[in-house]
Amino acid sequence: QVQLVESGGGLVQPGGSLRLSCAASGSIFSINKIAWYRQAPGKQRELVASITSGGQTNYADPVKGRFTISRDNGENTGYLQMNSLKPEDTAVYYCNANLRVSRYSGYSRDYWGQGTQVTVSS
Repeated sequence: QVQLVESGGGLVQPGGSLRLSCAASGSIFSINKIAWYRQAPGKQRELVASITSGGQTNYADPVKGRFTISRDNGENTGYLQMNSLKPEDTAVYYCNANLRVSRYSGYSRDYWGQGTQVTVSS
């Protein structure tokens, strides 16, 4: 019953900004970690940024200083603010969340969104 839905992608000029959202819905007890991945044509999917339940973040080197990951625990939503976008940022961006679905079980697993296209071009 858990579903992740990304939104906010689109076409933007180099130097522009976009804010991606990842909304989790369904039976969710808690979300441990939220991460954003991206996959460009002909390349493997790569980790862009992640944030833990305690708010600790990490970023891939190519996006450090330009991207910011955050989360709204009350709304079960994750965000990726992307500034100073470059053509090499063009990719399909995927949301990943490791979450617990039941208060009666400590088992957690990863869920994936369907992806949202980000295109940076003049």
